[in-house]
Amino acid sequence: MTPWIRIDRADAPDGTRLELFRRGNDFSIRANGQLLMNTRVHGSEESLAELALSSLSARAKVSVLVGGLGCGYTLAATLPRVGPQASVVVAEVEPAVVRWNRELLGALNGRPLDDARVSVIEGDICALFRSPRQRFDAILLDVDNGPRAVARESNGWLYSPAGLAGIRAALAPRGVLALWSAGPEVGFSERLRAAGLSVTLHRVRSHPSLARRQHMIWIGTNT
Repeated sequence: MTPWIRIDRADAPDGTRLELFRRGNDFSIRANGQLLMNTRVHGSEESLAELALSSLSARAKVSVLVGGLGCGYTLAATLPRVGPQASVVVAEVEPAVVRWNRELLGALNGRPLDDARVSVIEGDICALFRSPRQRFDAILLDVDNGPRAVARESNGWLYSPAGLAGIRAALAPRGVLALWSAGPEVGFSERLRAAGLSVTLHRVRSHPSLARRQHMIWIGTNT
């Protein structure tokens, strides 16, 4: 089998090591050696956008926050589901991930960063929720492998009562939070409800051909 070859590396100020690997036409991103995402398996990222935006199709000027750019598939799946007057903000903490998408990964997903509706914030998404200045109709979060499997230690705050309260404060009335996880998290639905959200948990395939490999998506509606 063709091996994965590391083609780039970036070190964040907090010490997180990000690496971009390539094998043929496929790419993967790892943080401190842990696989975060790859371009072969992205069905659940597309489901994240579909589930988050299905109830907002009637709104003309939808405002969306995509937390975590990754390989760009969540963003790419968001754009066809919102109208021409929509605004989509992408928050990505690592400038290298934005650069990889512009230079290499965008060719695989339709170059969503080139869409005029998209703006990029290169910074920690936690800062957006600690003092929310904008309210979004939908917030799509895919920044970790789960509430406990965080890519950065500081991201643990997002899943705490304080973090979830900050996320809810950034949601518009009847706004929707969609949160991705590689696996289940006992008690997390109850944590979202305690933050004031109406919650539904969806189990989705990571890829149409991988029936046994499922990821979790929580949908929380601001009540």
